[in-house]
Amino acid sequence: MILLDSGGHSGFLHRISEADYWLFSRINQDWTNSFFDTIFIYLREAEFWVPFYLFLLVFITLNFKAKGWWWSLSLIMTAIISDLTSSSLIKHLVFRLRPCRNPAIADNIRVLASYCPVSSSFTSSHACNHFALATFIFITLHKTSRWWSLIYAWAFFICYAQVYVGVHYPMDIVCGALIGTLIGYGTSRVFHHQFGSLNLQTYNHTHA
Repeated sequence: MILLDSGGHSGFLHRISEADYWLFSRINQDWTNSFFDTIFIYLREAEFWVPFYLFLLVFITLNFKAKGWWWSLSLIMTAIISDLTSSSLIKHLVFRLRPCRNPAIADNIRVLASYCPVSSSFTSSHACNHFALATFIFITLHKTSRWWSLIYAWAFFICYAQVYVGVHYPMDIVCGALIGTLIGYGTSRVFHHQFGSLNLQTYNHTHA
C-alpha cells in the first residue's frame, strides 16, 4: 500500500503537497461564512442529492421508454463502477489520512462533518462518483438542452463541500474528479455505441 502522508517527498511532489495543504487551509479556514457553514453540511449528504438523481431516472424513462430504461441502467452502472474504482480499488492501494483525523493539523482545522470516516482520504469517492455521473449525463443528454452543462457545477459544489467541512484535501477531489470523468466518458461512449444519442425533440417528433 502506498502512504501519501509518509513524508520524504521531494521536488515536484513536495510542491504539490504544499499547495494542497495551502488550498485546504484557505477553503476550510479562511474562505468561510455562516451561510456556507450551513449549506455545505447538507450539500454533501445523500439526502440532498439522491432525489435529483431519482427524478432524473424517472424523467428519462418516461420520455424515452425502452431507450430510457437502458439509459437508467447505464447511469446506475456508471455509479457502481466509479464507486468500486474509488472505494474498493484505489482506497485499498493508496492510503492518506483524512484531514479530520490528522493530528498534525488538528488545532488548525474546522471539522463541520458529523462523522469523519476512517477510510483513506484518497481519492474522494464523492468526487469520483458525481463527476462520473455528471460526465455521463452531460454527454448523453446535452442534445436535449444546453443547460445540462450545469451538471458539472452541481458536482463541483458537492465536492467542494467535502473540503469545506474538513473530510478531504483538494488533491483528493481533483484526482477523484479526473478518474470519475474518465469513467463517465467511457460509459457514455458505450451507451452511444449501443443505443445512439438521446434527442428529446427528435424523439417527440417521431412518436407524435
